[in-house]
Amino acid sequence: MSTPPAVPWGGAGPYAAALRTGRGPLFLRRTDGWLLPLEVERWCARADPVDRAVLDRCEGAVLDVGCGPGRLVAELAARGRTVLGIDVSEAAVGHTVRLGGQALRRSVFEPLPGEGRWGTVLLMDGNVGIGGDPHALLDRVARLLRPGGLLIAETAAVDVDERSEVRVVNGTDAETGGDGPETDGRGVGAGGPGSEAGGDGAFPWARLGTPALLRYAGRAGWRTVGQWTTGRRRFAALRSHGPRSASSSAEPANSTALISSQRARNPSADRPVADR
Repeated sequence: MSTPPAVPWGGAGPYAAALRTGRGPLFLRRTDGWLLPLEVERWCARADPVDRAVLDRCEGAVLDVGCGPGRLVAELAARGRTVLGIDVSEAAVGHTVRLGGQALRRSVFEPLPGEGRWGTVLLMDGNVGIGGDPHALLDRVARLLRPGGLLIAETAAVDVDERSEVRVVNGTDAETGGDGPETDGRGVGAGGPGSEAGGDGAFPWARLGTPALLRYAGRAGWRTVGQWTTGRRRFAALRSHGPRSASSSAEPANSTALISSQRARNPSADRPVADR
């Protein structure tokens, strides 16, 4: 499987700077100038009641795709759950580890530990947009889950089905129209099959409301098992192909094998914190 192309928020840049300070402003900016605010302060805080209610639904070992600074990984780890976060941002992986979680610097489209054995995959905080291709992302998640495994996704607060090229910009760049510093990092999950990051640092992203996600999922054979709204946040739970396990709340007997070879917690661009 090929390495995702270089796009700006895997290394040094606006995203890494925001995670270091724990605050924004930070935006995804479309090529037409429209800005999507990113909730850096919430991401860098501990899991809130809405987050914790979502995590109560998790089954078996959990893979948090695009884990960001790791609040969900840390919360699940504190509960004694088997959990791994993945993110292509070195700063995000480092933050997750400092909170006590396990994380790999890796794209969802790259080889991952425990493929086909995860009980739950999380796509929170808009990460249904990763790679800009909902079909490809849902197909990849289905291959990561065990048969009948659970996907919990957070969708856009409005009914939208949009694919676009975006950049990560900070408040200054948003006001001036600048593009911010170029980096040599890899984008957050962007770079799935067929994606190309141009020289200007733009990368493909998608915004999906719940109806759009359910349409894509239904065509791919997923079964909807729940959808709910809490405050301004919306979620959907989907089950992959295959029979449901006899005990949906119990972790598989070999769940600890999903995250093997515990390494020194010193994340770098080339070495994961925990690897296969």
